[in-house]
Amino acid sequence: MIILNIVIFLVAAFLGYTIGRFGDNYLNVWLNDPIWFPHHWIFGFLLMILGPLLLKNDLEIWISSFGLGLFISDLKDFLDFKFFSKDNKTKNQIRFWHIN
Repeated sequence: MIILNIVIFLVAAFLGYTIGRFGDNYLNVWLNDPIWFPHHWIFGFLLMILGPLLLKNDLEIWISSFGLGLFISDLKDFLDFKFFSKDNKTKNQIRFWHIN
């Protein structure tokens, strides 16, 4: 059972990371990098905190690890304390598999 929970944690975190990278690289470019929309590390942080507080079953592991993946995918913006700002990326600057 513990191994299954670890695998679920890793899969959910990887899924959160890939969705965060997709949103950061492609969705922002498609929406012309809106200044009014918050960075996705905020959503990841909220999921990491609210998952265990609101739920008391295996779903809290999935939600928290998904939030961790979102948070890690936008770690640089968290460290720069960017809440609402443009990334100013162009299509040439898009790199999918890194922490931004």
